[in-house]
Amino acid sequence: MKTKILGLLMVMLLVSCKEEPQMVQREIKQYTIDQFMDNESVGGGSFSYDNNNLLVSSNRSGIYNIYTIPVKGGEMTAITASDSTSVFAESYFPNDNRMLYSADGNGDEIDHLFVRELDGSIKDITPAEGAKAGFYGWSKDKNHLYYGSNKRDPRFFDVYKLSIDGYTSEMIYQNNDGLDYSEMSDDENYIALSKVMNTNDSDLFIYNVKTKETTKINENLSANSAQDFSVDNSTFYYTTDDGGEFSYLMSYDLESKEKKKVVEKSWDIMGSGFTSQGNYMVVYTNEDGKNAIDILDAKTMQPIDMPDFDNKSITSVNFSDNEEWMRMYVGGSNAPSDLYTYNLNTKEQYKLTHVLNDEIDAEDLVNAEVIRFKSFDGTEIPAIYYLPHQASETNKVPALVWVHGGPGGQTRQNFNSLMQYMVNHGYAVLAVNNRGSSGYGKTFFKMDDRNHGEKDLQDCVEGKNWLAEQPEIDGEKIGILGGSYGGYMTMAALTYTPEEFDVGVNLFGVTNWLRTMKSIPPYWESFREALYLELGDPYSADSVRLKRISPLFHTDKVTKPLIVLQGSQDPRVLQVESDEIVAGVRKNNVPVEYVLFEDEGHGFVKKKNQIEAYSRILKFLDRYLKEENLPVEGEVPKIEIEEEE
Repeated sequence: MKTKILGLLMVMLLVSCKEEPQMVQREIKQYTIDQFMDNESVGGGSFSYDNNNLLVSSNRSGIYNIYTIPVKGGEMTAITASDSTSVFAESYFPNDNRMLYSADGNGDEIDHLFVRELDGSIKDITPAEGAKAGFYGWSKDKNHLYYGSNKRDPRFFDVYKLSIDGYTSEMIYQNNDGLDYSEMSDDENYIALSKVMNTNDSDLFIYNVKTKETTKINENLSANSAQDFSVDNSTFYYTTDDGGEFSYLMSYDLESKEKKKVVEKSWDIMGSGFTSQGNYMVVYTNEDGKNAIDILDAKTMQPIDMPDFDNKSITSVNFSDNEEWMRMYVGGSNAPSDLYTYNLNTKEQYKLTHVLNDEIDAEDLVNAEVIRFKSFDGTEIPAIYYLPHQASETNKVPALVWVHGGPGGQTRQNFNSLMQYMVNHGYAVLAVNNRGSSGYGKTFFKMDDRNHGEKDLQDCVEGKNWLAEQPEIDGEKIGILGGSYGGYMTMAALTYTPEEFDVGVNLFGVTNWLRTMKSIPPYWESFREALYLELGDPYSADSVRLKRISPLFHTDKVTKPLIVLQGSQDPRVLQVESDEIVAGVRKNNVPVEYVLFEDEGHGFVKKKNQIEAYSRILKFLDRYLKEENLPVEGEVPKIEIEEEE
């Protein structure tokens, strides 16, 4: 999948199902943030070796832990009971019921790999202090696992092979050139490596373990991404946009070096891979911000029949090792994704979870509509629109422009609790996929290079103008909200277009590009140069522009109410970014609220913190956008707030 290099991310997911307008308006029940956060989030789904259970992650306890659940449904069994650090399932072991999981330190992103032994004890199998580790998969003989670690050199990830009997490991690829591991053939003879060059240029290489030869796959400037090797180790599959706007799937014969186009769509193919036995190929396509999944018979390359879920979509699949079972996540913009299993032999289907809180009527939630509007220069901007059920020409509602993370992210089509919470309480939301967003072709993707906080900000302003033209929207009450890069865009909007938006909600947004670009983690070294090419080199003349587009140096321009939310463990956007922007804006005698979580990183994953964060956001919006007379929470200036004309 094409992504922008700077991973300042907050994944915000939406949809494109358009509802027919209702002629009769019914009463909509409003739900509390506790009710919304009582929805469960479930992820992963590795089959046990005997296909009896799945290993998943869930936040049902208030924080992510790992659980098992019978493949045909039943009670979930808690395996871990962490009450501080989130724990995420990676995989069952291939020959027994040992479990592999990962965890960092309260959001610091220094992940380690852990094994839950058969006797219930826990072992850290990548214990190097200060080093990150990532699971790469299992060996064909099922006696080893592969992982990446930067313990030798903090800048680069080497590849290790670890015995599952005794947990001894050996390095099988030493990364001296700043290349990123992507895939490896089952016979361990070939390793696919990648190097991000700039926004639309990433190179792919095949490293021959026996000959030590490295071969570059792509010939032209293009975005390329490794996908998989065939099970017979003869062919490498990758996606590329060489010669086109969107990525398509290619094959590369490892012996003859012949290339062939395998699958092409009218959108980006963002992922593909074979099942364990090689009978099926799974292809993921990003269709206007929505996952479309094809499961192809590997011999005929024709799609197999899939279960039908009416107005919901299958968003993710995985197969058991013997390919008899498939697990699926199914959801939509007004329905969080539930986990299902499907037996490919018997065609039996089982729903394993019911993650929507029983107290919430799904009919009270809102399906989103994909719209497009023209920006200041005629560029067509895609966006995803949530209109509250209670909105009408006679009951106009306030609205928010929602900006995704990145740069280069994409607001996509899936359930989002904060989004639905705000819409349920009477706020329309327009999630703008401004120029530079992924998923709409490589020309659109690179349109914000060296234009950050400028042309992409104007797209958001034009999104606000589109909202103001809608008959159900109160055009005098429109704010802007975003996380990570979207938080930067919020601050840029309040700083450089101070009269356009009425309030700003900044979730861990960059405010000083000079500091951020100089303080990137060492393990981002492989794409540091590409990052500088896109945004600017802080050690060069680019520093002038980086300072110019950094809101911190222009806080005197901010005139509208602001709320800032931050995690103190954030390694991407440091706490000082939010500390300083709050202090700077408060000098203007402007209402500012600041919500700081000591136990969160880049994004809030603990339910208690999400409840606090989202409730504070809604109260802030009610106070300053709806202009309701509510008591002020948190440390804010003690000044009189005058209502706007």
